[in-house]
Amino acid sequence: MRQASLRSVFKLAKRDKKIVFIGSDLGPGILEEMKQKFPERFFMEGVTEQGIIGMAAGLALEGYKPFVNNIGTFLTRRCYEQIVVDLAMHNLPVRLLANGAGYVYAPLGPTHLATDDISIMRCIPNMMVLSPCDAIEMEKLLLETQKFRNPIYIRMGKGGDKIITNKNTKLDIGKARIIKKSLTATFATTGVMAQIAIDASKTLKKKYNYDVGVVHFHTIKPLDEKNLFKILKDVKCLVSIEENNLIGGFGSSILESCNNHKIREVNKVHRIGLPDKFPENYGSQIELLKSQKINSEHIAKKMFLILKKNKKN
Repeated sequence: MRQASLRSVFKLAKRDKKIVFIGSDLGPGILEEMKQKFPERFFMEGVTEQGIIGMAAGLALEGYKPFVNNIGTFLTRRCYEQIVVDLAMHNLPVRLLANGAGYVYAPLGPTHLATDDISIMRCIPNMMVLSPCDAIEMEKLLLETQKFRNPIYIRMGKGGDKIITNKNTKLDIGKARIIKKSLTATFATTGVMAQIAIDASKTLKKKYNYDVGVVHFHTIKPLDEKNLFKILKDVKCLVSIEENNLIGGFGSSILESCNNHKIREVNKVHRIGLPDKFPENYGSQIELLKSQKINSEHIAKKMFLILKKNKKN
């Protein structure tokens, strides 16, 4: 996914002379082709995350369209004030490419785990928040960002994530993608949780004979309320899945939207996500997710228990 984002930036740079790439100590070889072809629009700074946000803001004020790339936690927690004051208050067209969503950097411990970035970024005025599920969706969404003039935060997986998006799939920022329809129940996903939900849906059909749908919200802010509310009216329950703290995250945005619009079906919403505590274990992303019961097996079982309880009632 990370490589797809870099390819897309270079593709845009070849079309638009105002596209600029800014990285912070990302190592050698990053976007080498763009560095060679457009050296005046390629900047690799040192360990100065807060500084490159101000740099991106200055370039945007001069008419450029900067793409800033760094590890998610460094780009959000470390630069939060600069993002709010320099970018969001001026509503500047800067794209923040955040590497390593959720538990991606699990071997490096809690300082590198972006488990709260959805929560803290979506509450910033003017900021859009995207969370693509795979490399193809990432590339398509990145190209779509050129239609917008406000700052956009893009949450990226580790790379090598399973591809579930067809190359011919049409994507629109702000519109949810219905991967599988169902009038029984639906998983609402964002990011790479879509892959887990698809596998869980297959398990539910094979093991429990339940037909469960999957709707993917690659755009967390603004949320596609139209499709969300329609699905809620049609199904018996909706289970959101996210690799983010449940407080203020994707599931919270669903509940807030339902409350704001007085949607009676809000009681159908159930949430799966990360607990409100710092991770205590090291390992792989898959191992940490499993420790929090966020894998296809546990998610399928939770959906089954919800549907079973609803049937009794």
